[in-house]
Amino acid sequence: MVRDPQEEASQRKRWAFSGLALFVCLTALAGLLVGLYPSAASWMSARDQAKLIDRYDARIDNATPISAHELIQLAHRYNERLTSGASIDAYSHVPRGTGAESEEGLSYWDQLRVDGSEVMARLRIPTIDVDLPIYHGTSDETLLQGAGHLAGTSLPVGGLNTHSVITAHRGLASAAMFTNLDKVKDGDRFTIEVFDEVLTYEVRETKVVSPEDTESLGVQDGRDLVTLVTCTPLGVNTHRILVTAERVTPTPQSDIDAARAAAHVGFPWWAVILGLGIAVLALFFWRSGYMGTAQPRGRHTRAEDHEEDMDAE
Repeated sequence: MVRDPQEEASQRKRWAFSGLALFVCLTALAGLLVGLYPSAASWMSARDQAKLIDRYDARIDNATPISAHELIQLAHRYNERLTSGASIDAYSHVPRGTGAESEEGLSYWDQLRVDGSEVMARLRIPTIDVDLPIYHGTSDETLLQGAGHLAGTSLPVGGLNTHSVITAHRGLASAAMFTNLDKVKDGDRFTIEVFDEVLTYEVRETKVVSPEDTESLGVQDGRDLVTLVTCTPLGVNTHRILVTAERVTPTPQSDIDAARAAAHVGFPWWAVILGLGIAVLALFFWRSGYMGTAQPRGRHTRAEDHEEDMDAE
């Protein structure tokens, strides 16, 4: 019996470890992990922020209507007692408030807290897919978790003669935050949810200013304003982007209907890409073990094959 040469050659091949193939696979895997890190870290940060927002909503659900109403009214009283605007420290990570933080027992850190929650409100900017919790203050630790309200500016509860300033990081590898704030255009809208109230704001002006330019952050008579602040250019942070918006009243019904929706976390495509990449590298490493030259078979084996061929005849 005559055997197929290709079949016989394939039978003679044995898998052999390849150090070069292992090095190539490990190098490629390291590159894949580095490339996917920003996407993975951003997704995990968004997941954590979504959990915080969900816990905040749960606490609101458990709060009594009287308690929520009283906290809103107390916040309005606090805003009435603010005496100045805000300034931004040059070359620092965050702005700095200079308004009165406490008057007549109205402590800033006690405002808009329900059952001890650290979150005071929720900011949603649909045009750039931002959904962030708003915390008290703008410390580095706070801004790694979400957006921060600038102490010394109006609390984000609306009302004439108020100007609230919300700030967040930009360009973090671990989270998107305000990275795309420069893409927000005049006429775009965003919402702030405070307890069961929904406040809609429409962007009126976007400007880039030096850290010393604080004129735009002051209260303007008869207006209800919110300014979103972040650093620019990316990685340099010598200037600030100010996106100033004015309250839209009444609040559109579509925004009211969308309020209290579960925070959306996108599909983790980075995990799919990572899984496929590992599978491809594993296949490559396995196949590389068969790419060497087939080892010749011994005399005893060839003799046995000859006897088998004779028996077959």
